[in-house]
Amino acid sequence: MTDLRITHIGGPTVLIQFDGWRLLTDPTFDPPGQKYNFGWGTGSVKLAGPAVAAADLGQIDAVLLTHDHHDDNLDPAGRALLPSAGAVITTVSGSKRLGGQTRGLEPWATTVLEAPGRPPIEITATPCRHGPPLSRPLAGDVIGFALSWDGQEHGVLWISGDTVLYDGVRQVADRLQVDVALLHLGGVQFPVTGPVRYTLTAKDAVELCRLIRPRTAIPIHYEGWKHFKEGPAAVEREFARAPEDIRRRIRWLPLGFEAEIPG
Repeated sequence: MTDLRITHIGGPTVLIQFDGWRLLTDPTFDPPGQKYNFGWGTGSVKLAGPAVAAADLGQIDAVLLTHDHHDDNLDPAGRALLPSAGAVITTVSGSKRLGGQTRGLEPWATTVLEAPGRPPIEITATPCRHGPPLSRPLAGDVIGFALSWDGQEHGVLWISGDTVLYDGVRQVADRLQVDVALLHLGGVQFPVTGPVRYTLTAKDAVELCRLIRPRTAIPIHYEGWKHFKEGPAAVEREFARAPEDIRRRIRWLPLGFEAEIPG
């Protein structure tokens, strides 16, 4: 794989750079302290601001938006950034809501990003279920993304999206070879639904790594919001109990620092 440069900005927001491309996931750039209503009695408070300000990002070629209808994945400041991006790729329902030049993908559908002097990127939407069985009417549509381009030697770059561990996510292990995985963790819960979870726990992440076997697994979406119930300390404890083969695949990215991921 071409060497990647990845910056974890906070929550689910990551800047991905390679071969002249600059891609951004789930833009969240509001300051901390605000309350948000996610609907159906759910909501949260933002506890930390972004490690990189939106004004300092520079030009973004594409936004990979796992879903548009929850503020912890697209807050007002992130939404304001979308018109300046070269492309916005998201769910079919999200594309209808956002309009403009957005591209909506169903799970396992693909689109291609192209630009002069750069390798084309094939982007495949991967399945997500943002909660327990039958939660789609409540939680809405979500997708992950698998990115492939010429020169990759060890597989795709995969972004899990906000999802629990279920058969749709397990399909990734059957259908894709994954080099780098960005895993949305946090074990999200809300008081109104008790013990029910809406994103991967660290224990789920260990099982997912066992199935998918990425060379590098990068935790994201575990800090900065009140409804993230498993923070860094809880995630680290669970990873410490994992088999050595899993532990050596995990790489933490300090917030705001650009890290090189060797190909």
